[in-house]
Amino acid sequence: MKYPKLRELKEALRSLFSKPYTTKFPAVEIEPVDGFRGKPQYFEEYCIGCGACAEVCPAYAIKVIDPEEPVDVSKGTPVRKVECRYDMCNFCGNCEAHCITEKGIQLTKEYDLALFDRNLAEESIEHELIICDICHSIITTRNHLAWLVRKLGTLAYGNPNLLIISQQELIPVETGEKSDELRRPDMMKLLCPKCRHKIDLKDIWD
Repeated sequence: MKYPKLRELKEALRSLFSKPYTTKFPAVEIEPVDGFRGKPQYFEEYCIGCGACAEVCPAYAIKVIDPEEPVDVSKGTPVRKVECRYDMCNFCGNCEAHCITEKGIQLTKEYDLALFDRNLAEESIEHELIICDICHSIITTRNHLAWLVRKLGTLAYGNPNLLIISQQELIPVETGEKSDELRRPDMMKLLCPKCRHKIDLKDIWD
């Protein structure tokens, strides 16, 4: 029993005077390497609120929160909230990889995400919604349509919704009040696909 005890004492003394193998975290912050996948974050200048990140999230950590339809526009400007719960996130990177603007949501190098209150583990962003002038259902966000206008260029003028949005960036364009019945002038309103389909059919057969 004598030799094992001496060996253990030798190991203890060696460990006492040698440098630690582990890092000094949390006393000293660590700079993650490039490509590290940490806390997801939305970037307002790039995010358009399309909800693509929520569609591809395997952990269901991202959700799109819209007002109930039909939207009551008299209560003010309706908004869409896109919320990411990073306490549920598995940091797979699908949201960043499938973002249609490529920069709307990105995984940062932030890794120290411990919280006492999980309700604070939220990254969110809000966008103004575009509402159908006839049925008051949700079309998409204003930033989404504006991004499509920039992406398509002159081809966007073939779509009435995109045409109106592009005009509103230059001058305030009113799309008109809701009429008692569908008419041809209603084509130049902000419409959801269902209402535009109804107007197209009425214009063809009337």
